[in-house]
Amino acid sequence: MRSVRPSTGPRRVRIAVLPFVVVILTLGALYAGVAGRLPDPLATHFGGDRADGFSSAQDYLAGCLAVLLVFSVGSGLLVRLRVHAPEVPWLIATSYATAAVLGCSMCLTLLANADVTDASAVREPQWQTLVSLGVALPAGALGRLLAGAAPPPPRRARGETPRLDLPAGTTAGWSRTISSPPLVALGVVLLGAGLLVGILADWLSSAGLLLGGAAVLPLASVRVTVDRHGLSLSPTFLPYRCRFRRIPLDRVAEAGSRRIACFAEFGGWGYRIRAGGSGLVLRSGEGIVVRLTNGKEFVVTVDDAATAVALLNTYTDRARARQGG
Repeated sequence: MRSVRPSTGPRRVRIAVLPFVVVILTLGALYAGVAGRLPDPLATHFGGDRADGFSSAQDYLAGCLAVLLVFSVGSGLLVRLRVHAPEVPWLIATSYATAAVLGCSMCLTLLANADVTDASAVREPQWQTLVSLGVALPAGALGRLLAGAAPPPPRRARGETPRLDLPAGTTAGWSRTISSPPLVALGVVLLGAGLLVGILADWLSSAGLLLGGAAVLPLASVRVTVDRHGLSLSPTFLPYRCRFRRIPLDRVAEAGSRRIACFAEFGGWGYRIRAGGSGLVLRSGEGIVVRLTNGKEFVVTVDDAATAVALLNTYTDRARARQGG
């Protein structure tokens, strides 16, 4: 009997995005069915069970679609960036549960407004919240089932050395991507909230949220590269040549690798600055530690740091030899 392989790559991304597509189609079909029976404006927000926020039907639908699209893209990005991570099945399960809660809430709000002449009279009973949460549990379980088992992590070569045995005149390159799912989620939520506020209120009020999302996302996923020019960091969500940090070989005194505790050493995730150095720490774990010629350190948490360090030291040795010659 053939064994079933765990879902990987593009298929996992499609699985993660699927529930939001289903909710978008369901919401669109429901809106088409009740559009002629809705008041103008709609009751769209409730304090307790009483309506305290209103908008036109078109604005409500546009806001709902914008939120669903943002969450859909965010879920796909998270799964794509962490495709080999063991937590991916649970990320997908969370996507399904989130889509279920959002979908139930949005659809029930439309149904509550149907055939009502005065939107202020619309009520949202507490049982609707319980229904949304109740639907989230089986939806999350379905997502976890469809996600399958997490793929095994790639094997690392044994024997970590500070230098690579690279023949003279030969060049090589090393590159890995490091991502922080919490920061990606934060950036997506900020952008989604900014879009929603801009659509339902005004774009000036949403500027802070949009700028916050635009500031967080570029640093939430970064491509770390070591080549004959040195060490460079490039945001994954921007074109390859958009680098926000480059350390040329003539600034490298020595490179090493060690385990880095992001909260204990740097107080959190992101681009951090402390006495004696700085770094990009998107998780705790192994990382590159570069001692600079000015005595400071630069660190970046990334998988396979030992290989990057060995290559960086090899190129640094070559650069010194050329200068000495």
